[in-house]
Amino acid sequence: MDLETLGKNLLVALDEIRLENLPILEQSYRSIELSRNLLTVFKRNILVNDFESIEKEIVFFKKIKQIPLVKLIYFSEIHSFEIQFPKVDRAAQLKFIKKKINKLNRFFLYNLDFGQYVNSGATHFDKAYYTRDHLDTYHITTSKFYFQDPDFCTPRDMLLGKFKAYTSLINYMDQKKHFIKNRVNGSVVNIKSTEKIPWPFTNTDWVELLYALSASGIAKQKGLSIIKLSKILQEVFDFTPKEIYKTYQDIKNRKNSRTLFLDQLTTSLLSEMDKSEE
Repeated sequence: MDLETLGKNLLVALDEIRLENLPILEQSYRSIELSRNLLTVFKRNILVNDFESIEKEIVFFKKIKQIPLVKLIYFSEIHSFEIQFPKVDRAAQLKFIKKKINKLNRFFLYNLDFGQYVNSGATHFDKAYYTRDHLDTYHITTSKFYFQDPDFCTPRDMLLGKFKAYTSLINYMDQKKHFIKNRVNGSVVNIKSTEKIPWPFTNTDWVELLYALSASGIAKQKGLSIIKLSKILQEVFDFTPKEIYKTYQDIKNRKNSRTLFLDQLTTSLLSEMDKSEE
């Protein structure tokens, strides 16, 4: 069973639900159900097959399991928030949003060291954080999940899921606050959750596309630096690039084509055009 493919299929299914423009509570409920079901499939598979190596165990708990876990936490938080959200009184609504944002900020402050570890792309603690053998070493601190299945949890996989889900949740709260402040009529604005598009390519591909966009004149028109342009792209794609300048130098030093990713995009587009003309 290819667990990674199942995770990608979940993202496609969730995106299809989002495109149906359902009320946020219904979208959340259906998304929760799909995410929870996939986690159940993952757990059954792990109990039967286990892992061939420590490295594969780390990959599963750090990356593969995170796909349904992050979505489950994210949509569960939204579902809970929307059920409790005041139906009238703009001041009460804004106060409720502010309270939620403050709670999220406290989470990030309390887990500052872990957040820096995640954002830096470091891996030196991965064996302790993302393997089950170390579950008794680290205490559960800020989590609603007081019981964690020792066969399906590691010391920090749940915390990583919350960290990623809460990052998206802050964006949702900011949008909610914006709509409440700027609405014209008295009706409650029911916004749809905004999720970033997964980046299915490599870090090098990101840098190649980034510099291509910059070279096309986009950066000069708006006075954007490479880093600023990358930040803007990160608002669309769920990806955190690493060592942008060093990677660009590596691209420049390629012996064959220095635009491998752009060549691949061109080939894919031409192939699609040919198919449509058959």
